[in-house]
Amino acid sequence: MAPTTSTIGSSAPRVTVGVSREVWSELHRADALAVPTQTLEWLDCLVASGGYRDASRLYEMPDGRRALLPLVRRTYPTGGASVLQSLPKGWGYGGLIAPDGVTPDLVSAVFDDLSATPALRIHLRPNPMHAAAWAEAAAAHTGITAVPARAHILDLDGGFEHVWQHRFKAATRTAVRRAERAGVTVETDTTGRLVTVFYDLLQRCFDRWARQQHEPVRLARLRGRHRDPVGKFATIAAHLGGRCQVSVAWFDGRPVAAILVLRGGVNAHYTRGAMDESHAFPTANRLLHTVAIEDACRSGCRSYHMGESGASPGLARFKGYFGAEPYDYCEYWLERVPVYRADQALRGCVKRVIGFRDV
Repeated sequence: MAPTTSTIGSSAPRVTVGVSREVWSELHRADALAVPTQTLEWLDCLVASGGYRDASRLYEMPDGRRALLPLVRRTYPTGGASVLQSLPKGWGYGGLIAPDGVTPDLVSAVFDDLSATPALRIHLRPNPMHAAAWAEAAAAHTGITAVPARAHILDLDGGFEHVWQHRFKAATRTAVRRAERAGVTVETDTTGRLVTVFYDLLQRCFDRWARQQHEPVRLARLRGRHRDPVGKFATIAAHLGGRCQVSVAWFDGRPVAAILVLRGGVNAHYTRGAMDESHAFPTANRLLHTVAIEDACRSGCRSYHMGESGASPGLARFKGYFGAEPYDYCEYWLERVPVYRADQALRGCVKRVIGFRDV
């Protein structure tokens, strides 16, 4: 797509649709808080998976600051108005890459720009570490639906020994040693070879989650495979290469747990996990994350993002074992008609009918 440039007003940013690979890489490298799902290679994965086109935008403020919004356009075979997303559900964090920092005026300029597009709906899931700037800007605009969310992030400052001694809970250190003594081993691959092992474990999780949530198994499998088809992970492994790490914990000759960790810039991102409870060693997951965290520290990463926790006390507790801190933030919807609220109301009705329980 050839870049197109526009200026909204004298105090507004210069907006370029279609960002060069060189500029994208330069800005991502210069932003100390940028995450792997904001890389150009991640967007390549998204587009290659089908159904999306690059619609990313570069903002150049009058004072010289630059910021980039990874953005994709969802188009439909029937035509009509499009949906813009940064990023789609199941694809991690989008939001702004800004070497000089994400500020309320910058976010406000983004809201103004996107509101002027012909898109029917716009969905924004920013980096949780930028929550305050997004919240302040959203409060000054009308027509924006803010959806509360929570993520957990582990600070890696001080290196692995410091993190191990001062951030990991004592019980976590004990559990990791126990797993090692029992013979649990961790294998990490960056070629895609372990994707099928990981996905087999993930599919077993679909059934377990169905039981926990009181959801029909077929529906849980359908939702899981729609959100996370195996081809998605194969595409990610092929495009990211060494920046996509699949780690598998083996116990008694069987794969019992696996995690997928993304690398890009100076922050690591644990993005998916799976396990087979019927054969798993109880603390295999803690050993998996410990190995990933140690590797991230050794590579100079500043943080280890542990992803969405929602309102689940179990997820929050597990991530807290490693010293990860909660970050409350919001996702944002800009809509010409209130589709999000209607959709949530319908989903809530269906959940009540089937007795669905969020866990």
